[in-house]
Amino acid sequence: MTDTQRDAASAGAGSIYWRRNLAVSLIGSFTTIVAMTLLLPFLPLYVEELGVTDHAAIVQWSGIAYGATFLAAALVAPLWGRLGDIYGRKLMLVRASLGMTVAISLMGMAGNVWQLAALRLFVGLAGGYSSGSMVLVATQTPKDRSAWALGVLSSGIMAGNLVGPLIGGALPRIIGIRGTFLAAGALIFLAFLATALLIKEEKSPARKQAAKASGGWKSIADKRPVIAMLATGMLLMFANMSIEPIITVYVAQIVPAADEVTMISGLVMSAAALGSILSASRLGRLADRIGHWPVIAGALAVAGLLLIPQALVTSSWQLIMLRFLMGAALGGLLPCIAAVIRHSVPDSAAGSILGLSISSQYVGQVAGPILGGFVGGHIGMRSVFLGTSLLLLAGAAYAWMVRPREAKTSTMQAPADQLDA
Repeated sequence: MTDTQRDAASAGAGSIYWRRNLAVSLIGSFTTIVAMTLLLPFLPLYVEELGVTDHAAIVQWSGIAYGATFLAAALVAPLWGRLGDIYGRKLMLVRASLGMTVAISLMGMAGNVWQLAALRLFVGLAGGYSSGSMVLVATQTPKDRSAWALGVLSSGIMAGNLVGPLIGGALPRIIGIRGTFLAAGALIFLAFLATALLIKEEKSPARKQAAKASGGWKSIADKRPVIAMLATGMLLMFANMSIEPIITVYVAQIVPAADEVTMISGLVMSAAALGSILSASRLGRLADRIGHWPVIAGALAVAGLLLIPQALVTSSWQLIMLRFLMGAALGGLLPCIAAVIRHSVPDSAAGSILGLSISSQYVGQVAGPILGGFVGGHIGMRSVFLGTSLLLLAGAAYAWMVRPREAKTSTMQAPADQLDA
């Protein structure tokens, strides 16, 4: 049996522990994301507490401290993915959870803002629990359940992003900012213990040898689907984040009461996340049934069309509803992207390519706010919605055109198969 055949058999059967690993990865990803994001509401206050007094400097240092984690994570994600291919995916989760436990706990002991920024950078370098979980679940789940499982995991990750800031807004009043960091470190330590004790991963000497020999990218026979998914992941994060810098200003134009602007803006931002949480596993299950490519192209097209009326809204409830529907449309993309990559590359290269996918998403996460803020400030805020709509529609057309031949065949045969059933 060749390495490729062995990989295909492994992908189809999955690990006998995949349900347990999914449950632990879901809980661990949720808790680590909560711990990572709970600092958002009080980060400027902590920067000021560390000795920065000038208002502009507080904003600047808050941005540096926040962005350092994502910059570092984007740089090292492919490396951790490749090391996971060679030495095991569980080991990468143990490393990430232990590293984040130490770094976030130390943030509560920082003596100045330089130490805070350095520790945020270290979190990005040493962390990556949620992205590592995606790799583990993608490679161990049976092929016909992979998109659903990844959708469940994505829902947990997005729920952590939603819950974290809420906890961060309340907990410092009770135990203080430094105590909040220590509590977050303790939470991640529990995830570390669960990961180390409960996750099971079968050892594969053949995969380890193939991973060392292949070099990742060179082992992929058809690179077009992978390139398409890298571009789609970057486009997804770009579309989500390009609107973020202008939401509050945009809401202020359609909400007459100034004291309601921040509350409505929060609802608008949360609506998209809530829609994604509710739809991710459902769209994943649909993708397992009809194929990943139709769901990817359809989700991009629907989201692109929903952006057009967002540029024309006249009241806040319209914007909230449209953002919720857009989030629901995009919720299935991340699991489908991971599933397509998993099925397009050999098992010996899955971690490194999925790590590269994470890096491409971080690029979109960084580029989206920058370009969205520039276009919104110089051309107009409605132009951000319309421009992002064109990008998503172009992405949908591209994904549909480059889908593999077998995906095209199965799509054309699906109606006939359903009639026979």
